[in-house]
Amino acid sequence: MSGPAPRRSAVRVIAWMCAAHVASMTGFSAYATLLPRLQDEWGMNNAQAGFISGMFFAGYMAAVPLLTSLTDRRDARRIYLVSSLVAAASLAGFALWVEGVKSAALLQLAAGAGIAGTYMPGLRALTDNIEGTRAQSRAVAFYTAVFGLGSSLSILLSGSIADALGWRFAFALGAAGPVVAGVMVMRGLPPRQPQPAHASHVLDFRPVLASRELRPYIFGYAVHCWELFGSRSWLVAFIVFAQGLQLADGASLAWSAVTIAAVANLFGPVASIYGNEVAMRHGRERLIWKAMLASGVLTCVLGFVSFLPLFALAGLIMLHMCLVMGDSSALTAGVVTRASERIRGATMAVHSMLGFGAGFVAPLVFGVVLDLAGGKTSSHAWGLAFITLGAGAIVMAGFIRSRAP
Repeated sequence: MSGPAPRRSAVRVIAWMCAAHVASMTGFSAYATLLPRLQDEWGMNNAQAGFISGMFFAGYMAAVPLLTSLTDRRDARRIYLVSSLVAAASLAGFALWVEGVKSAALLQLAAGAGIAGTYMPGLRALTDNIEGTRAQSRAVAFYTAVFGLGSSLSILLSGSIADALGWRFAFALGAAGPVVAGVMVMRGLPPRQPQPAHASHVLDFRPVLASRELRPYIFGYAVHCWELFGSRSWLVAFIVFAQGLQLADGASLAWSAVTIAAVANLFGPVASIYGNEVAMRHGRERLIWKAMLASGVLTCVLGFVSFLPLFALAGLIMLHMCLVMGDSSALTAGVVTRASERIRGATMAVHSMLGFGAGFVAPLVFGVVLDLAGGKTSSHAWGLAFITLGAGAIVMAGFIRSRAP
């Protein structure tokens, strides 16, 4: 078994894996970005649109327990490579033959399974090659933070390509990124064969769930993902609605909805990295509960302020993304650095499974509430839908605060 990389190469390893992570996500936000035009073209209601969004997270949730737990027994690079090819194939399939809700949902399911084998196994491959708790914490912070960068790049690429060539080309060209990422990880990291705890089954998560130290971070991450992925799935559609209100009043648009969403997501990586640094200096749980409370309150308010001037609304959306991402790295770094190396894969599997499981349900609940409360032309309905995302963060903030020193 190879040892971790020496300190002098840690920066190179982190930079390489972050670049691969961004490349793996070129098609990640394609569906959410193109949702308004796909909804019109396929005649979908909001519940159907939310169901397709949620199927991505269902695929992730179904695959991540096995794929991430296998990193306790198999070289994480090989899991990453195979999974990146699955993600690429699903995007190519979306471009070639998807025609409506059923086929789109099936391919979103496959795309989620592909990302399940790249995101956390990639993080495992990274942390296995970094020495020291603080260095690992920073590696986790940068890796998880560039999730937002990858999401922004995906939004910009998908919107630009769809405008120029059509939505099918947006999915087709997005399929190239995961292939590049898989090759990068195989070529850029040394092989590593883990030494598992042989007494346990690959899907035995009891040691993880029994840990009082790990549980707050795992369940906190689930609430974080509920808020984050619910917001991301519907953000472009919400901005389109708000812009429609402004256009009806004779206003002009400086930025498109896609641009606003992409720029807002770019604030996330900075907020995530900064949040982890604050957590290391002043207490991880203290940072987490404060960030959750602030993001939860703003999320509950956001849907009710679509009437604001677009520059003000865009500013609030960017602040919203900063606050939601403020505790992201702190939560994941807390899990990774506290988990025993022999069950680190299983720990990350539970962490990610519950997080992305919440990401599966949140867009669907959002869409159902939007339909029941008046539809996507109702400001009141948008407000109630956003409350379904923010309320959990407020409750979890209270629980984490009770544990903070």
